[in-house]
Amino acid sequence: MNEHQPGTPAPPPFSCTYSPNIPELLQQLNCTLALSTYQAGKVVLLSSVDGERLIQLPRTFRKPMGIALKGSKMAIATLDEAIVLANSTELARHYPEKPATYDALFMPRATYYTGQVDIHDLEWGSDGLYAVNTSFSCICRIDDNYSFTPVWKPSFISRLAHEDRCHLNGMAMEEGRPRFVSAFNTGDSRQSWRENITKTGVLMDIETGEVVAGGLPMPHSPRLYDGRLYVLLSATGELVHIDTVSGKTEPVCRLDGFVRGLCRIGDYAFVGLSRLRKNSSTFAQLPFAHRARQAGIAVVHLPTGAMSGFIRYQASVDEIYDVRVVPGLRRPNILNPYEARHRLGLSTPEATYWANPQNKQ
Repeated sequence: MNEHQPGTPAPPPFSCTYSPNIPELLQQLNCTLALSTYQAGKVVLLSSVDGERLIQLPRTFRKPMGIALKGSKMAIATLDEAIVLANSTELARHYPEKPATYDALFMPRATYYTGQVDIHDLEWGSDGLYAVNTSFSCICRIDDNYSFTPVWKPSFISRLAHEDRCHLNGMAMEEGRPRFVSAFNTGDSRQSWRENITKTGVLMDIETGEVVAGGLPMPHSPRLYDGRLYVLLSATGELVHIDTVSGKTEPVCRLDGFVRGLCRIGDYAFVGLSRLRKNSSTFAQLPFAHRARQAGIAVVHLPTGAMSGFIRYQASVDEIYDVRVVPGLRRPNILNPYEARHRLGLSTPEATYWANPQNKQ
């Protein structure tokens, strides 16, 4: 992305360019993409229109980070809450502003008040909602009993403290439970990970408590796909496969940017790319900082590691945290809990209703 030049018109909000094959690919894969950008305060849905162009739907959420999907449910980690949404195809079909337009509508149904614990990855498990609690250096469950319930912490963390000691950030699920996690180091003091962030990252096995791989450059977004563990190395712009027995790292592809946010459908992986802040003490030391000038999504053909397409933002989006495939939906809608519109959509097990705001008691 080029810097906006004085005297030239500024691009419209959320404008982007994309390779010509992207709309057709999303239509072929029968899916929509969802991304979270905490910097812009949005969750953005990107859908194909007739396989020829992309359409975006940005919705405001307060510092959105991890996105979790399971069946008809979605959960979004925000500044100090975890918001659960549920899809209603009937409410979507009769959406008052645009009837017969959307094939899904994710409506807010519950909010968990976690407090500011800096949740990063968020995943639905077989027994509830799991989160990477970065501030307290632990994996926790989110429910209505407490702000959070810790279920695991690294052995090198001596106690739970609101100190972001190792920058625990990513979580890979296996059979409905967290299995692998990523962190920036194995320190046990307040923000110790900042000392040498490009060389001290680790990937850990929750079952054994052991470090599977070390010396990783800012690992993010570990994911298990077909029994293989993939991780993004943000400080080198790489998608890699890590052998969980030997710890050997095998490159899949290198992308020219800060990579964070990974999902897969079929043979294709979608990788989030962030534009690095020039004034960031954390990012300025990265070797490719001067080249990481584009935010967007890279599409990678996993079997070959070849680049299959891209989406590049020209405005509004600089930093992406999560990227998720919303399978089986061509054009979903989503409403946030902050505006009155969502209160008019009513669901029961038997029926749905759009209330008339003019009907007052």
